Amino acid sequence: MATTLLLISIAATKSSREGRFPDPAEPLDAAGARAAARAALPERFRKAVYRSPSRAAAETVAAMKLRATEDTALADLSHGSWTGRSFAEIEAGEPGALALWLADPTRGAPEGETMEQARNRVGAWMDRIAVEDTPVCAITHPMIIRAALAHALEFPLRATLAIDVAPLSHMVLSFNRAWRLQSLGLATNGTPG
Repeated sequence: MATTLLLISIAATKSSREGRFPDPAEPLDAAGARAAARAALPERFRKAVYRSPSRAAAETVAAMKLRATEDTALADLSHGSWTGRSFAEIEAGEPGALALWLADPTRGAPEGETMEQARNRVGAWMDRIAVEDTPVCAITHPMIIRAALAHALEFPLRATLAIDVAPLSHMVLSFNRAWRLQSLGLATNGTPG
């Protein structure tokens, strides 16, 4: 039995371009929507497509002309009181708080979710789909892709924060008795996976 999981990061938003913690209600920006419209999903992944409940994930799916099942397991990391705020704004109002969060992902943003909680959430979802023996695609967020990688390869969460996950970049994992990383990359030709 083998399952292939293609995780695609949502297209660009204003927050991703400006260095802000995203808001689940935030739309794609115009350039992000155009880039998503150029992306093509390989046919083998079109039968089982899931997405985060965020507006940006829904708009990425729509721009790619896909049908997807919304799944809360793929929701972005909750950033609590930092939601919608810029990194500079947080640093000015709470000096050192952002650096502490980056140094220790077991801490969450104030009133937010920890990376460990996100890893447990997406990891449970991955373990459920691992038995499907089919290609699966998930449109989600950079932090959730990092959490998925930590779950699959048993990486320390802090190590995953050193991995850049750009808009529309992708990660392919396979499951055959254990998760394996097949590839990480950007959709440079408009076709992930």
